[in-house]
Amino acid sequence: MLRLKPNLIALFIINVLGTIYGYYWYKSQLEFTPGWLKIFVPDSPTASLFFCIVLLLFILNKRNGLIEALAYVSLMKYGIWAVIMNGMVLYISGGLDKVAYLLIFSHGAMAIQAVLYAPTFKVKKWHLTVASIWILQDLILDYVFGTMPEYYMLSDYRIWIALITFWLTIFVILIAYYQLILKNRARA
Repeated sequence: MLRLKPNLIALFIINVLGTIYGYYWYKSQLEFTPGWLKIFVPDSPTASLFFCIVLLLFILNKRNGLIEALAYVSLMKYGIWAVIMNGMVLYISGGLDKVAYLLIFSHGAMAIQAVLYAPTFKVKKWHLTVASIWILQDLILDYVFGTMPEYYMLSDYRIWIALITFWLTIFVILIAYYQLILKNRARA
């Protein structure tokens, strides 16, 4: 069912629209980011872009294990991260606007897509290694060079958010190893 062409096309269109909106959402932050760091600012849209490429390849009956690994780890990390951050905003401020609820829903869906499609991915250890390096170096860029998404009401909690994000990244890499390497190897 997950690999049926009509489902793939519908999911591809939905993810392309979400990716475009995601890059638009980062517009103002990108204006103030130095040139060489711009690529590292829009984390979630880049995650969904990786997944769009995976879906397009599936539609074309092609595969790329590296893109599948990048899609999985980034969808999981940034999907969960955005839900946590918006949950923190809700807790601190006592309410959220409609856009924040849309972010919770859409980012939760990103993580769910990763879990649902993981059994169909053909990821090798080196693919996951490269994806893990990508996601870890992005963590460093986010909290050392300041490319993380701006949540102004959470600025007082930046150190705690960095710590939460570090452990979330480690958790995602471990889950990816289990789901993409160990579990998929057992299926083969």
